[in-house]
Amino acid sequence: VTNPPIDPIREQIVMSLVTLIGPRPNLLGRDDSGSHMRLEMHQPILSNVDLERVRDIEFHAKGAFKTKTLDICYPASEGAEGMEAALEKLNEAAREAVEKGGFNILILSDRGVDESSIPIPALLATSSVHHHLIRHGLRTESGLVVETGAAREVHHYAMLAGYGAEAINPYLAMDTIESMRDEFPGMSVEQIHGNYIKAIGKGIEKIMSKMGISTYQSY
Repeated sequence: VTNPPIDPIREQIVMSLVTLIGPRPNLLGRDDSGSHMRLEMHQPILSNVDLERVRDIEFHAKGAFKTKTLDICYPASEGAEGMEAALEKLNEAAREAVEKGGFNILILSDRGVDESSIPIPALLATSSVHHHLIRHGLRTESGLVVETGAAREVHHYAMLAGYGAEAINPYLAMDTIESMRDEFPGMSVEQIHGNYIKAIGKGIEKIMSKMGISTYQSY
């Protein structure tokens, strides 16, 4: 942490958006060194392709990672009154996935939203699962990835990061950008997505710098 704040442009060399997904080692455990593998990514915003790589990583990582996708949607017929019960159900599903299932990467997803299902707000779901796992002493056993259509602006990503998201896939933003491809002649979908991700990363760094924080992991 610095005072005065870092300049995110002139002092770029001391800033980092690197994020590590997965179980955290016990910093006080002398014998735990090297026993926890974590997935390192150079920045926290995932394209749809990147998310699928994370989702399927257990088939390529020789058992080091186990991922589970948790649906954060619930029946629309229950209305606002049903959200509290849906949150409790989500929290317990996350706890059981980590404690009993041994899953060390949880993906909170609202892709199941349709005319009969509504999502718990992504920030509420993320923060609720984050604190529920803390209360049960399990938060360091698993990483949280958020797959949401609600994240669009820099502030949305910063809030999700502040409440425990180690990586975020804004699938609706990615699909929207892809549908606008004709407005960017000469650019591939990967380049368009890359520009969006870079812009969001610059915005996150600016927020971090105002707080005197130089790394995403500290944020």
